[in-house]
Amino acid sequence: MPPPRTGRGLLWLGLVLSSVCVALGSETQANSTTDALNVLLIIVDDLRPSLGCYGDKLVRSPNIDQLASHSLLFQNAFAQQAVCAPSRVSFLTGRRPDTTRLYDFNSYWRVHAGNFSTIPQYFKENGYVTMSVGKVFHPGISSNHTDDSPYSWSFPPYHPSSEKYENTKTCRGPDGELHANLLCPVDVLDVPEGTLPDKQSTEQAIRLLEKMKTSASPFFLAVGYHKPHIPFRYPKEFQKLYPLENITLAPDPEVPDGLPPVAYNPWMDIRQREDVQALNISVPYGPIPVDFQRKIRQSYFASVSYLDTQVGRLLSALDDLQLANSTIIAFTSDHGRQSMDLVELVSLFPTLAGLAGLQVPPRCPVPSFHVELCREGKNLLKHFRFRDLEEDPYLPGNPRELIAYSQYPRPSDIPQWNSDKPSLKDIKIMGYSIRTIDYRYTVWVGFNPDEFLANFSDIHAGELYFVDSDPLQDHNMYNDSQGGDLFQLLMP
Repeated sequence: MPPPRTGRGLLWLGLVLSSVCVALGSETQANSTTDALNVLLIIVDDLRPSLGCYGDKLVRSPNIDQLASHSLLFQNAFAQQAVCAPSRVSFLTGRRPDTTRLYDFNSYWRVHAGNFSTIPQYFKENGYVTMSVGKVFHPGISSNHTDDSPYSWSFPPYHPSSEKYENTKTCRGPDGELHANLLCPVDVLDVPEGTLPDKQSTEQAIRLLEKMKTSASPFFLAVGYHKPHIPFRYPKEFQKLYPLENITLAPDPEVPDGLPPVAYNPWMDIRQREDVQALNISVPYGPIPVDFQRKIRQSYFASVSYLDTQVGRLLSALDDLQLANSTIIAFTSDHGRQSMDLVELVSLFPTLAGLAGLQVPPRCPVPSFHVELCREGKNLLKHFRFRDLEEDPYLPGNPRELIAYSQYPRPSDIPQWNSDKPSLKDIKIMGYSIRTIDYRYTVWVGFNPDEFLANFSDIHAGELYFVDSDPLQDHNMYNDSQGGDLFQLLMP
């Protein structure tokens, strides 16, 4: 089953996936003589750069594009792991997965690795009212079933009541029956509770903004949207924006030459959807029928446009309440894909702190398991060119010195049922990836889940793609290179 690639996506490799759009902006510069700036952090699930602000001519995303036009838009922003829980814990603590020791969904970093501070916790400790709406931390064990309350939030986090229906049989199929499908355009009035999670999250976020309008304290509001994460469950009217006859196939759907089997993602979570099961696609490499490929892309784009309307409602409320000029807005995806300078999501913590005028947490020592407040990401304030803000001495001047790191676990050298999201005990191999402006380099090495140790002398496979000559990363040059020595030199 060739991976469901839309555009130039790298989701199918499961490595070096980026935030889709890290757009950081504020109308007012923070300094010691001004009132504290509010922060609105918008986190989107599985959004790739299928947006007008990234040059996509098909997708309609006017509200996100408008935000991007007034923001610093990063073109090369990379998540540290392409799975929801590890990625969110990583950028919300400013620590890499090897420090949080979270590679799956089944542990809480404060118990498992260290009592690390989070972005909202740091703002809370500095006088902010901190609030969480929707999917900010991944719910469940990885956030202690409390979204990290009470550490991170001033009030109990809000979750939409309709969240529980996301993966249930609410999708009307061609047979007229309800199914748990991948493709799920719905009549909102007919679904349970007559609403959808992202609509509820927007409404709650606006209510909180209205309350904070008269607050004497600055606020930190994090709003997490579910779409366009699968299933593609969205109001059916958005499907009309993308007639199937206008949907092209992915321009580069084939597996790269020389791709090692360990790097292939069999997408078992997608295969579990009823409409995909009905296709009887062979595991793991069977092709998706062309007509279904178009439907996947149509529903993804429709989900993005639905998301865009929710972002628009939220930003309009910020304007209407006259809060926009005193609010830093950060917009990011937990993982997606996009290809200015290379940056990492672990840099979100120090950068938001610096923009708000707070003291930027110090760089972490190695190791840092005993240090509660530090950050492994770079401070990106240099990119904003604020003359009175100190530049981070760790930002190199030569763009070829910039490197982004990410990683992804695998249970086996070949694709199997749990390759997408192996539990910690099943992780036998860890892929470590380096991205520079010139190349992407990955080694898959042995991993001991009991000791959280990677064995870099036990190399199972490697990948090397040169960006200039192979922009779609179709030709793995690892076996033609002396890549191992280069990797050891570049590891942090």
